[in-house]
Parts: sequence; C-alpha cells; structure tokens
Amino acid sequence: MEKRIGIIALVVIEKNSVPQLNTLFTEYSDIVLGRQGLPLKDKGIHVISLIVEGTTDQIGALTGKAGRLPGVQVKSVLTKLRGNDNELPGLE
Repeated sequence: MEKRIGIIALVVIEKNSVPQLNTLFTEYSDIVLGRQGLPLKDKGIHVISLIVEGTTDQIGALTGKAGRLPGVQVKSVLTKLRGNDNELPGLE
C-alpha cells in the first residue's frame, strides 16, 4: 500500500482524554515523525499537531481512534509520495 505524508491536527477540550491520546501516540509511534503540543490554559484547550508518514489505513486508524475520544476533534491533510519515497508532488 502506498505511503502518504501529512499532518493531523487535534483540538482537545476534555483534559481527561489526554492520557488516552498519549497511549495512542505511543501505539502509532512508528508513523509519527514529529509532534507539537500547545496548551491554551486560559481557553481550556490543548492543540496538538502530528506529522505522520504511513498508509491511509494506519493514519485512518489513528485519527479514527483519537476522534472517538471524548472532547477530541481531529482533522488531517495527506499528500501522496510519488516515484521514490523521497519525492513529494510539486517539490522539484
């Protein structure tokens, strides 16, 4: 199956879901290239971004499980790799 690179954006409004998210991130650590989190304490939310590389099945499994957690909203943007695994469309 073809691999894709993309970003997953998560907005967490239920702090009790954070430990379950961390467990998911560990479970899918083989596809996570980078992670950044920003707690917005004054607003009571946490924003997390993940840079991922994996198949659509792997990425979909991670986003699906995360999106079913209480108070977690998830969006993702993916791009196809082409030719060899080091080339991205439009970056020549």
